[in-house]
Amino acid sequence: MTPADAKIRRAVEPVICYPVETLPQPDMTLYLSARERLTKTDEALAPARDAITFRVPAGHFFRITSVDGPQVGDLNLWSANDLSERFYSGKTRALHGTHITTGDRMWSCFPHLRPMATITHDTLGWYGIDQFGGSVHDVIGTRCDPYTNNLLSGGQYHYCCHSNLTRVLAAELGVPLDQAEPHIHDVLNVFMCTGFTRNTGQYFMKASPVRPGDYLEFFAEIDLLGALSACPGGDCSSEHSSDAAACYPLLVEVFKPKDGLLDTWHSPDRNGYNRRHIEE
Repeated sequence: MTPADAKIRRAVEPVICYPVETLPQPDMTLYLSARERLTKTDEALAPARDAITFRVPAGHFFRITSVDGPQVGDLNLWSANDLSERFYSGKTRALHGTHITTGDRMWSCFPHLRPMATITHDTLGWYGIDQFGGSVHDVIGTRCDPYTNNLLSGGQYHYCCHSNLTRVLAAELGVPLDQAEPHIHDVLNVFMCTGFTRNTGQYFMKASPVRPGDYLEFFAEIDLLGALSACPGGDCSSEHSSDAAACYPLLVEVFKPKDGLLDTWHSPDRNGYNRRHIEE
């Protein structure tokens, strides 16, 4: 039964959980200056319905580009020197919001909790939030996976982003699939347009506004190992976890700034919380 004071309870003003006025800010002036003089050092192409791994040294840039058609991708990041330090989508969401863009950062998991990468350019930054509450580059979705697909449809689809990321990480590390799979984590949904329905609060997707030539660029704050899957849903306009959608590759490029441009920069330290108080 709806209580008599229901309207009053619903009218309580919200409070931001994590005020970010004291959050360490990236030196965007430095990064934007450095990105004007770049030399490409590596590139890799994630085929449609497949994935790649790539490495980015700290102080370099990497760029994910749509090349042949509208395509979304699922991105995992780890510290190249310690796979236990990996992208923490939940904390990134809590600090920056449901979708991230230029100036926002991808944060690592506990106990590290430091910036892994900073977004330095987003050609879809113009999209904003649409009339349905949708936006691009979300940190609310997990990744399409064969387990949920099986749960909902009884299917045995092997090219979900989770599956693709698991295979390429296993190949990169030279380990069996069951050893690589626990390292696969919730993603940054690059180019994907998503939100929550107003009436039921359900996660939705819609056709991505990405077009060939659009890209999302990052500055690597630490040495990174990355994995990117070109989602089997293509632009995610109708479905994923199937072979029906039109899918296209995604290009990853790595760039080195000109020597001397980042002399004042250094990788962020790991979080300074003293775990001794937990361990005692």
